[in-house]
Amino acid sequence: MNSNYIIALDQGTTSSRAIVFDHGGNIVDTAQQEFAQHYPQSGWVEHDPQDIWKSQLDVLQTCLSKYKPEHIAAIGITNQRETTLVWERATGEAVHRAIVWQDRRTAAYCDQLKQEGWTEKIQAKTGLILDAYFSATKCKYILDQIENGYERAQNGELCFGTVDSWIIFNLTEGKVHTTDCSNASRTMLFNIHDLTWDNELLELFGIPHQMLPSISESSEIVGYTSVKLSQKEIPIAGIAGDQQAALFGQMCTEPGMMKNTYGTGCFMIANTGSEVISSKNQLLSTVAWKIGGQVSYGLEGSIFVAGAAIQWLRDGLAFFDDAKESEALASSVEDTDGVYFVPALTGLAAPHWNQYARGAILGISRGTTKAHITRAALEGIAFQVNDVIESIAEDLGDRPTELRVDGGATHNNLLMQIQSDLASIKVVRPKVLETTALGAAYLAGLAVGYWSDIESLKKQWQLDQTFTINKDHEAITKRKEYWNEAVKRSMNWSNTGD
Repeated sequence: MNSNYIIALDQGTTSSRAIVFDHGGNIVDTAQQEFAQHYPQSGWVEHDPQDIWKSQLDVLQTCLSKYKPEHIAAIGITNQRETTLVWERATGEAVHRAIVWQDRRTAAYCDQLKQEGWTEKIQAKTGLILDAYFSATKCKYILDQIENGYERAQNGELCFGTVDSWIIFNLTEGKVHTTDCSNASRTMLFNIHDLTWDNELLELFGIPHQMLPSISESSEIVGYTSVKLSQKEIPIAGIAGDQQAALFGQMCTEPGMMKNTYGTGCFMIANTGSEVISSKNQLLSTVAWKIGGQVSYGLEGSIFVAGAAIQWLRDGLAFFDDAKESEALASSVEDTDGVYFVPALTGLAAPHWNQYARGAILGISRGTTKAHITRAALEGIAFQVNDVIESIAEDLGDRPTELRVDGGATHNNLLMQIQSDLASIKVVRPKVLETTALGAAYLAGLAVGYWSDIESLKKQWQLDQTFTINKDHEAITKRKEYWNEAVKRSMNWSNTGD
């Protein structure tokens, strides 16, 4: 095979990466570059669009300097979702800094829309909760900030896009303005049932259709890189938002299969197949991917604080010098000795969605040590994940029996065992933990025939370790009761007395 490799561009919130994969799905090489975060006001988070583009181009070119462009079969793109950019179509110049998914500046506007009764209609159309998290209100904000923004957009002078669209526009020197269904489904402008931009929502948010990207499948050739940038045209053939890409990289391709990514926070998605499942537990319905005309959907639950709780014990309380030491410290005690740690350091996300919740450590006695608190922090992560699993099980009407895991915190074997015990589920860790980039590579490779079909990809998924339940069910049930009580006591804490 003349084309030996696939390159995945993984554009994240704090860094851009390029990862080279071979035909076996193995990582051959990696390049990474961090870029600046901007916080103009409390709750505001921005990126310089040129920083995003330059860092992504630099790491791509670093890889192409080692692996000849003619040996690259295709490029796949995965990206931080919801982050919003607007730029001039003619010049490619951004008209405003990118507003990052974490940004809360449009929260009051979302509250206004809720009061006007839009919550249920938006959820029915988009599968999303009406929140500043998503792209629609961010795009409206940018148009409101620039002179004649709406008119310029209506005249076709401006482009809106999530990060994937911005990268593709630049890679093709402005020839292609597109996104895929998975990213479009995170904008709060996309009807996930008919897979089109929703005219009623466009009118509500004051966003002209002329500025929107076209909608592509997640696995198809959407364009080619400029020869100026890559010496040779390389097909851009795979696009997916980061969590959907991880779901595909984990080969969770059948309904009911589920993955969880353990990072600073946690992101869990269950594949629901061709059916949109409307959650009764404040989970998000989302497009997982579209391949060969077939759409797969997912149910998603986010957790704000996971690995960040361990970072806080390291940096805030100086329990240890390296987060990796948390496993040995927590393993030095048999249990938490009745201590419960609710890691609501920035509020609680799914399924509670309580922005006024705050972190709580309960059950402390004179015998409590930092080992007990550290173990309780690991349990707090696992309890939160279990809450989402139980919500997914209720929405699906069936409890999944296996959880595929990825992300940095999965190196902690104790955490994985605790997760299996508390959730009463088999936890499966693959050998390749870079599943987000792997998913983008797989989507691109399928589109150009580098891999023949999904069945062939399933065969090269490799198991690292399985964690199975080894704790008494009755004891776990009792601990869940205490956990639920601890969560109740953390709720609305920052709003107490107002």
